[in-house]
Amino acid sequence: MADKHHYFFAVKLPYEVKSYLDRWVQMHEPKFPFNRWVHPEDYHITLAFLGFAPKEMLEKAIIGVGEILSNQYTFELTLNELGTFGPEKSPRIFWADVKYSKDLNSVQKLVYDTASKVGFELDKKPFKPHITLARKWKSDEPFNRDKLTSLKNSRGEEFTFPVREIILYETHLDQTPKYKEFAKFTLKKAD
Repeated sequence: MADKHHYFFAVKLPYEVKSYLDRWVQMHEPKFPFNRWVHPEDYHITLAFLGFAPKEMLEKAIIGVGEILSNQYTFELTLNELGTFGPEKSPRIFWADVKYSKDLNSVQKLVYDTASKVGFELDKKPFKPHITLARKWKSDEPFNRDKLTSLKNSRGEEFTFPVREIILYETHLDQTPKYKEFAKFTLKKAD
């Protein structure tokens, strides 16, 4: 029997990244009238969305992912740019992404393949790593990509951060923040 929560594996973002993105949102939110802004504690990069999960399948996924991640090392990601999914003038999702990372793609494939082997029906779309910042454009004015600013800091420097943990999150739609850590997988420190 499946419970009422959705589950997904994701990269846990360090506090500094969540804080950095939240400051950007606070400064720019008035220019971007989206219906729902994501709570900063809920920022993450999804690796595999499981949806509702029977307990036995969830346990198998946790064991399998734990085994494959036990040999994976920490790695770094760099914030890249802002963008959207959905219609250009009225987007569904507003996001920040990261620069291409072979390490991230490798970890995502391992997690995805493991969850798939356990029996989860996963999204077949190509992996597009992103951090959802807001949902559902709500203005009569069309969304204007030209208003997007850089994610670089005031000195023009990029924001690079370490990835140390992969988390299996459980959704609680009636709470804020709504994602709770259900299982944690700590990556090995590079020598």
